[in-house]
Amino acid sequence: MELDKRQPADGGEGCLVGVIRVPVKIVALIVVLPVRVVWDLLAAFGRAAQRHVLGPFSVYVLQPVLRGIGRVLTVLLKLVFVWPWVGLWRYLVQPVYAYLVAPLGRFLYAYLLRPLGEALAWAGRGLAWVGAVVYQYVLTPVGRALAWTGAVAYRYVLRPVGLGLWRYVLVPLGQVLVWAWHVAGRIVRAVWRAVRLAGWVLVGWPAAQVYRHVLTPVGHVVRDVWRIVRSTVREVRAEVRRALFGGPGREPARSQARTLGSTTAESNPPAPERSLHKQG
Repeated sequence: MELDKRQPADGGEGCLVGVIRVPVKIVALIVVLPVRVVWDLLAAFGRAAQRHVLGPFSVYVLQPVLRGIGRVLTVLLKLVFVWPWVGLWRYLVQPVYAYLVAPLGRFLYAYLLRPLGEALAWAGRGLAWVGAVVYQYVLTPVGRALAWTGAVAYRYVLRPVGLGLWRYVLVPLGQVLVWAWHVAGRIVRAVWRAVRLAGWVLVGWPAAQVYRHVLTPVGHVVRDVWRIVRSTVREVRAEVRRALFGGPGREPARSQARTLGSTTAESNPPAPERSLHKQG
């Protein structure tokens, strides 16, 4: 009877695992063994074919044929794409450049481009001299006159008008705006205090009373019920897992129930475990 009361310390296996394991091993052996034999035969056949057929064929037949085809293609490519362009450059472009383009270019440079460049250089020097004269005798006096006029206008017109506008218009207007801003801020703060007080009286205080006297007791009841249900579900799940797969027994968690308005928890002692012989 003491052997029946003990449970295996290492976890053991449930009845479901022991029933399923043997058929699975048999099916795996029947399926995997033919596949492994076929795979080994195919691998041996491939190595023999590579050693005695494909290797000599590649060395003595395929590689010489490919080298011959490469040489023929090289000659054809040179004949089509290289030699025509080389002949065109050597027998047409170079003679035309040497006997037509180069003499014509030297003639144009000597009798057209060089005289035209000298004429443009002389015209540029003349324009530079005219620009220097205009800058010295026209633009400089006009610039000085404009600068003197601007200084006089700033000193006797713009500066007094600006100071008067700043002192008698902008500064008083800024002071009025600052005073209005402060007054508006005080009014807004007063309105906000009144709105906050009305919100607390109409919404906040009733909501706080409902939460304190209605929602809090209901929440305590729901929490206690949820704890009891969760503890019961855990115990049932542990019993089902131990019955199907086996495993060491463990003490179920104690369910705690709290009454409304009380902080003490009721502890239920775990039910005594019975062996299979006693249950029968």
